[in-house]
Amino acid sequence: MPENVTVIGLGPMGQAMAAAYLDRGYEVTLWNRTAARADSLVARGARLAGSVERALRANELVVLSLTDYDAVYAILEQAPQALPGRTVANLTSDTPTKAREAAVWLAERGAVQITGGVQSPPPGIGSADAATYYSGPADAVARHRAALEVLTGIEYLGEDPGLAALYYQIGMDMFWTGLVGYLHGQAVATANGISAEEFLEHAVKSMDFKYFLEFYAPRIDAGSHEGDADNLRMAVASLTHVLHTVEDSGVDASVPTAVLDLFRRGVATGRERDSMTSLLEVLTR
Repeated sequence: MPENVTVIGLGPMGQAMAAAYLDRGYEVTLWNRTAARADSLVARGARLAGSVERALRANELVVLSLTDYDAVYAILEQAPQALPGRTVANLTSDTPTKAREAAVWLAERGAVQITGGVQSPPPGIGSADAATYYSGPADAVARHRAALEVLTGIEYLGEDPGLAALYYQIGMDMFWTGLVGYLHGQAVATANGISAEEFLEHAVKSMDFKYFLEFYAPRIDAGSHEGDADNLRMAVASLTHVLHTVEDSGVDASVPTAVLDLFRRGVATGRERDSMTSLLEVLTR
């Protein structure tokens, strides 16, 4: 049988989560600083709590979808007396350190935190193909597994409440830098009269790093940066050609310039004949 759930935070992600619960027959209690954001969900049968305390007391499972952990505290500090016995699925994005601190803060007030990092945009919520990183007490995750799986699949990482946030932020690091690379390349394409649709199939191929990740990962773990397949001297030469093409196209060159600077820093430390994976030693110094 579906359990009842409280959802706090009704941005696009929170609204998608509340809608997914309603689709599955859950009784959903809502709270949001801007109450009007709940209107369409209330019209579908959700209940809008008049206060944070009422929202927390309504159900054992409380799902948070907020901007950051400062917002978490700003809301929960309004009703700490309502926290004992609650399991807080904190799907708010922030740092691993802040996730661990929040878990301690909630435990001191009688609640349990399950940290979550959602690997899907709002339209993917409710799909079995989407996934969320979770970490925190295994028994709490097991107890609420059915409710959590209404939102996405579960990738449980372990008891450390910071792990889900860490995995999520690593993914976001790769996502944002990769997407900026796509946008920068498309800026060069557009400057040369090539539309995004026209270049799309080529962009998809260029952004497919599966072969490289599978090739490099075991070498990285082995500490092997052998330059038999690539080396930084080649990378500097290649990216210099990219930079000149960007400049000739009249496009802002700050992105390839920053990457080229990183390559040159690697060369300056004597790694010109090593693989570009040797940049890990530059980045982690």
